[in-house]
Amino acid sequence: MTTDASNPLLDFSGLPRFDAILAEHVTPAIDHLLARSRTVVQQLAAPQDDVTWDSFVTPLENATELLGRAWGIVSHLNSVVDTPELRAAYNDNQPKVTEFWTELSQNEALFAKYKALRASDGFASLSPARQRIVDNAIRDFRMGGAELPADKKARFAAIQEEQAAVSTRFSENVLDATNDYKLLVTDEAELAGLPDDVKAAAHAAATKDGKQGWQFSLHFPSYYPILQFADNRALRETVYRANATKASDQGDMFSKKDEWDNTQNIVTLLRLRDEEAKLLGYRNFAEVSLVPKMAQSPEHVIGFLEDLAQRARPFAQQDLDELKQFARDELGIADLQAWDMPYASEKLQERRYAFSAQEVKQYFPEHKVIDGLFRQIRQLFAVEIKPDVAPVWHKDVRFYSIERDGVLIGQFYLDLYARAGKSGGAWMDDARGRRATAHSVQTPVAYLTCNFTEPAVVDGVAQPSLFTHDEVITLFHEFGHGLHHMLTQVDELAVSGIAGVEWDAVELPSQFMENFCWEWDVLEHMTAHARTGEPLPRALFDKMLAAKNFQSGLQTLRQVEFSLLDMHLHYDYDAASGQTVQQLIDRVRARFSLVVPPAFNRFQNAFGHIFSGGYAAGYYSYKWAEVLSADAYAAFEEAKALGPAATTEAGQRYLREILSVGGSRPALESFTAFRGREPSIDALLRHSGMAA
Repeated sequence: MTTDASNPLLDFSGLPRFDAILAEHVTPAIDHLLARSRTVVQQLAAPQDDVTWDSFVTPLENATELLGRAWGIVSHLNSVVDTPELRAAYNDNQPKVTEFWTELSQNEALFAKYKALRASDGFASLSPARQRIVDNAIRDFRMGGAELPADKKARFAAIQEEQAAVSTRFSENVLDATNDYKLLVTDEAELAGLPDDVKAAAHAAATKDGKQGWQFSLHFPSYYPILQFADNRALRETVYRANATKASDQGDMFSKKDEWDNTQNIVTLLRLRDEEAKLLGYRNFAEVSLVPKMAQSPEHVIGFLEDLAQRARPFAQQDLDELKQFARDELGIADLQAWDMPYASEKLQERRYAFSAQEVKQYFPEHKVIDGLFRQIRQLFAVEIKPDVAPVWHKDVRFYSIERDGVLIGQFYLDLYARAGKSGGAWMDDARGRRATAHSVQTPVAYLTCNFTEPAVVDGVAQPSLFTHDEVITLFHEFGHGLHHMLTQVDELAVSGIAGVEWDAVELPSQFMENFCWEWDVLEHMTAHARTGEPLPRALFDKMLAAKNFQSGLQTLRQVEFSLLDMHLHYDYDAASGQTVQQLIDRVRARFSLVVPPAFNRFQNAFGHIFSGGYAAGYYSYKWAEVLSADAYAAFEEAKALGPAATTEAGQRYLREILSVGGSRPALESFTAFRGREPSIDALLRHSGMAA
């Protein structure tokens, strides 16, 4: 047991002490912060003659922020360096933390004080940001069950705790299955078509495990190149089946299939969410999810998605017909299967546009991509990004500072590579939010996490990590989130950066940044061939641009399908009727999908976005925000035609009206202030090649 003074999780004097934090620190730190927070809550719940911001909101925020930061560190470590000890500590403390936040959201005395502050004469003199915080707090108390009778409050609290535990178990099962699977190939002939760098990484993985041959895993940089490039159809089917059945009842190739099966966890989560909605007086969880979002109702979202599906379907049908014909005529694949789609698509794209994804990849070594990204941010927003020093959780993690006119405005950790014990995917999370304190401004800090291929060593020589263009886009996407968090100028913690931003608008800055990955004057500065050092040829860029909307109809329809599945699972799925989750998925696919996965596919069992990632009844946000981001980027296209001064002005206006204001006002107001009007879908359709 460590003392308070020696526990690094309780040291808030600077950046997290990742080099010192151990699993044994978690419980004493969290217990201490919970006790301190409860003491403050008890004091603030006492009768008070005059409720003001300084006497009530500030001390409550002071106490809960430290608990949130410490638990955020623990949660982050659990995602990026999972160990048995850390997982046990996380799972031991998660119920206690969930219980506290549920208690807080149901505290009638605190709720009453927020309402009193809202009704007071002093409310009008509060800043717009503080007014929004008070309004959000009142909304959140209601959604947290503060108005429920005592017996229903207890049940609501139990639901929150069980949901948190089941969601954690869901993500752990996915991670454990991903880490469990290893495919060893001993005959190099079976790897025909695979790029050399992919084979080198697989050979290094086998050698590390003391094996001869080439070892593949279900980490994206390892398995997906097989689907995309391997000529061996049986090999493609093997890895597709493994990835499509992880954490499911179909996962016969996993060592603990039954223990890691998420089927019942999905049913449990849907049941608990539906019960939560009914307790709060809503018809379904989709309505609950949309309360703090831009979209008005589940019907509104479903209508938006179905309209987009209708617009995309003719283009998707054309994409599919072309692919099937090409696979039949050129590849000898008469019955195109799910494990053939990436391979046939890559071959068709090579044939049509005379380049391959592997050829493009040679021009994106990591150091040039990072330099090019930072250069673009500097040009857009007049900030400097500089290497910095801080304790980190893994040797590959780097740390940077962002400055404007020599003044620190934000910092971030960059964790780029896939590894065992690290959750898959890419994400941004906040380590610390911007906030004005009594003597200074607390600058924001972000985590930027990806799962790219680590640098390889070939014949004793270190090779740079090469990124696919899709990975470059992913990096820009996550950095867009980071900019939203770090470039904020709002001094109120609850609405600075990404805090308080409607969930269906939070993808606007991330998707906005993706567009710059298709601009020549950006790419020419962030490319250098791995062998020759030559920049990306303009002729190859033109081919990439011509292929930009290759199969965009199919891709759009796929995202719409996922969004509709998510919405219907939380809108009209009824387990009591005897309907299974798979049956609902099949019903939605029958209406909207052109490419139906094989019967064994259980993608939902690893659909972490909606079952462990905060996107429940919110996955539509990606397409919803894409309307906003495409329209926002169109403003830069218009400015570019007018010259550099107009482009610079557009960048400053975007910074001022979107990034700087964070969640301090409704997202629609911010978009309208930037664009001069409400959003239009036209730019999205044009950028996707689906305009009339």
